[in-house]
Amino acid sequence: MTSPGQSVTETAEVRRSLPRVVLASLVGATIEWYDFFLYSAAAALVFNTVFFPASDPLVGTMLALGTYALGFVARPVGGIVFGHFGDRVGRKQLLMISLIMMGLATVGIGLLPTYAQVGIWAPIMLVVLRLIQGFAVGGEWGGAVLLVAEYGTAKGRGFWTSWPQVGVPAGNLLAAGVLAVLAGFQSDADFEAWGWRIPFLLSAVLVLIGYWIRQSVAETPVFVEAQRRAAERKQRIERSPAIEAVRRHPRGLLLGMGLRLGENVTYYIVTAFSLVYATEVVGLPKSVILNAVLVAAAVQVAMLPAWGALSDRFGRRPVLAIGALGTAIWGFAFFRLLETGATVNVVIAMVVGLVLHGAMSGPEAAFISEMFSTPVRYSASSIAYQLSSILAGSVAPIIALELFRRTGSATAISIYLVATCAVSLVAIVVARENKGRTFEEIDAEYEAKAAKREVAA
Repeated sequence: MTSPGQSVTETAEVRRSLPRVVLASLVGATIEWYDFFLYSAAAALVFNTVFFPASDPLVGTMLALGTYALGFVARPVGGIVFGHFGDRVGRKQLLMISLIMMGLATVGIGLLPTYAQVGIWAPIMLVVLRLIQGFAVGGEWGGAVLLVAEYGTAKGRGFWTSWPQVGVPAGNLLAAGVLAVLAGFQSDADFEAWGWRIPFLLSAVLVLIGYWIRQSVAETPVFVEAQRRAAERKQRIERSPAIEAVRRHPRGLLLGMGLRLGENVTYYIVTAFSLVYATEVVGLPKSVILNAVLVAAAVQVAMLPAWGALSDRFGRRPVLAIGALGTAIWGFAFFRLLETGATVNVVIAMVVGLVLHGAMSGPEAAFISEMFSTPVRYSASSIAYQLSSILAGSVAPIIALELFRRTGSATAISIYLVATCAVSLVAIVVARENKGRTFEEIDAEYEAKAAKREVAA
């Protein structure tokens, strides 16, 4: 129990548990995003010939990126299913399931036969496993973020919840690092023949490590307290948290999706489409662009907690606005630097792009989780985060590739970035600032509003 005026996340026991919770969330998120991004990198570099051979390299790449997009289509479904059970039975159990599911799918991809070996069955099996990946990662983000958000204090929520966000570039860093090492020590022929499989098979070891670390973490105190209060009041647990999320928080869902649009498009243009652009358009060796992604991801890993901490000091909205405005401007310089072909310029383009993206991504977890009440927070956060990915990250590389094919210039892609960041800016301006508010305060406000609606009805 807590003393009067004290948040359930501010007891001494909970504060002592927080570093372990952050580590469990970070490691698990890193592993799951390693698996997810490994596919996107392989789709841009290898899968166009291994699973989708075509006379035109860009056509093969388009087909490979199409299966990459399917993972995003499955993410909202995973978010709804995992969110449903996460709001009913707890955050931790669902996180364990998503980790195992992702690992099995990734290892399965590493064992797939090629198109040359089994024909059309190869891409069919690839699609199935990609859908499982997307379903699993759809449940990962909401659980990983809430595991930390519902342990951490209101005062430092932006900083603490930025650590699960670190799992995104850290997973990308790990995936790009493994691929860069293989590309550096193997010929293109060996890498395409069998070398690309190694990173996928390594996922089995990483999943075991992540499972062991997450198993030691208890359920979040905010969720346990919400369940206790519901039991005292003889309130039933929501049977359909996703439906209740839409009913109670339509504005928050729309704002969360709008916020995500620019951030998500930016990330996949910088980290996925740039691989295609640099290798197939500019003609750079694979090792150059992979190493640039490696350096940029490392810098972003360091910057995300800094952006999260700044959001605790100055508010979520100002930091998010810096990221959206900066990205819209940098988008024009980004492709110009890639087109020079100079290694230093390529690294600068990637680093600045991901640092500015981090200003949107770092405070995002706190900002979105603070929009919703505890009984539906897993479902609502997951829907807002994952549903937008269908319109954003899933199609961003495909739209960018098609814009380039039609115009022969990267300027159209830069304008695409401006448009999506403009949508995010509108969401940032309209959304409420909840910095420093406890989840108990947020829940009490929504309960009071619900009571007024019932009386009015």
